[in-house]
Amino acid sequence: MPIVDMKETGNRIKSMIRQNGMKISDIQAIFGFNTPQAIYKWMRGDAMPTIDNIVMLADIFGVEISDIIVVYRKSA
Repeated sequence: MPIVDMKETGNRIKSMIRQNGMKISDIQAIFGFNTPQAIYKWMRGDAMPTIDNIVMLADIFGVEISDIIVVYRKSA
């Protein structure tokens, strides 16, 4: 059964922000968020971006959605 690894997905988001020379405030502005709290939650793995926000992140970073989301298989 596939399971999304929220912590590792968050680490990838954090890494992609840095690799693209962006700041949290840049992402906040692109998404139109009033505060950066949602982005920090994504990066910590406390919450997952909605699917539309994942699509936007993939576009911003020029990657595929599968490059952002970390999935592992849990044995039954």
